[in-house]
Amino acid sequence: MKNNTYLILMSTLLIGMLLTSCQEWLDIEEPDYKLVSSKVFDTEETAEAAMQGIYNQLYQASFSAGWLGSTTVLAGLSADNLELINTNTFDLLGFQNHQLHPENSYNEGLWGSAYNMIYMVNSLLEGLEVSTKVSPETAQRLEGEARFVRAFTYFYLVNLYGEVPLVLGTDYQENAVEPRSSKQAIYENILADLGIAANALGNSYSSGERTQINAYTAKALLARVHLYLENWELAEIYSSEVIAASGTYSLPTDLNEVFLANSPEAIWQLSPIGNGTGLTHTNEGSVFIINPYIPSFSYVKLTADLVNYLDEEDQRKIDWIGYHEGLDVYHAYKYKIHNATGEATEYSMILRLAEQYLIRAEARAQQNDLSGAIADLDHIKQRAGLELLSENNPGISQSALLEEVVKERRKELFTEWGHRWLDVKRWDTTDQVFAPYSPDWESTDVLYPLPATELLSNPQLIQNAGY
Repeated sequence: MKNNTYLILMSTLLIGMLLTSCQEWLDIEEPDYKLVSSKVFDTEETAEAAMQGIYNQLYQASFSAGWLGSTTVLAGLSADNLELINTNTFDLLGFQNHQLHPENSYNEGLWGSAYNMIYMVNSLLEGLEVSTKVSPETAQRLEGEARFVRAFTYFYLVNLYGEVPLVLGTDYQENAVEPRSSKQAIYENILADLGIAANALGNSYSSGERTQINAYTAKALLARVHLYLENWELAEIYSSEVIAASGTYSLPTDLNEVFLANSPEAIWQLSPIGNGTGLTHTNEGSVFIINPYIPSFSYVKLTADLVNYLDEEDQRKIDWIGYHEGLDVYHAYKYKIHNATGEATEYSMILRLAEQYLIRAEARAQQNDLSGAIADLDHIKQRAGLELLSENNPGISQSALLEEVVKERRKELFTEWGHRWLDVKRWDTTDQVFAPYSPDWESTDVLYPLPATELLSNPQLIQNAGY
């Protein structure tokens, strides 16, 4: 406990040092990162604390925190799963109505916090490179964890904004005029970082907490990335490695156990302890569950379209959707705790096993391995208490099976990391899905605008079409 307390204190101090120079990622004074490198990496303990600081910051950064400005909420509003309870929060309403402006404060927070995270990772990687005090084994592991975080962050940037600056260092003069890179270049760097991470990291959670990144975490994201790139065979290979991880991951039969701390389904989670406030509930629980004391303080609800999408006998509708009689609204109830102190019993879920089954089902169906895809989907359907395809429709066609994947992904992954928004975009069905739902929909709404502040500070940046 003494060592853990020390690391938490050190990570708090070091994260402050790393953040002091990146309020505006493109328009900053020269950072004193040489001081950071010389002090943070002169012992193994401080190097570990620097990485822990990155984990803690992930829990606090707008894009990854799970609160109102997060990918989960904003992309959920852009899709057809979430909508506002009250429409007087105009910057949030812009995401729901597809009326985003480059000056939108939530959009600025999303972009800025993601690039702050990349800056921190780059600082850590540069520090490890020059350090002579950190053992090769520790340096390799920390590099793998850091590279994963960078790949993870760029995955969301490229899918939310399209072409974005690919920043791989901390030189403020270069960063200030970095142009947008092609999606191909960004994905190549994502794959390179994940490949290094998968080879550098072990398969276990040495800390005993699934808040740590391991090789399977990297392979799980590799499976998703290859799915998005339509590399079906590689998506199947990587998802299979995660699914087959001996004794590591399994699907709890009780859906109420999925989002618990260190759930057997969890591949990677974030602990609310990282917020440093003493509160131990997840941000997702706080934002999605209707406030039990002042319901009018709640912001978002599930759309009627999503609620009606799930059959009444679907266990996910029973266990993962709540109803507030006073407001007459349905809300996500995957997390059960709205507010808590003391021991943390729920962690924020980032990657979990069910997604890997859905990835492999889609990849197999695309390769015409229909029986394999059916088997994967049946794992999800069985837990949800639904009829199995292998029994009810074993002769299903490829096109119908892919439609089953579409349905199950929406039912299983709602209010998790913007899956629905990103899925409909990659399937190129945005006009069909969102135009009937949103009267202001335009095809160019598939990408968020680059923040106006970034365009002013960096003359090399060009705004997305439609803005």
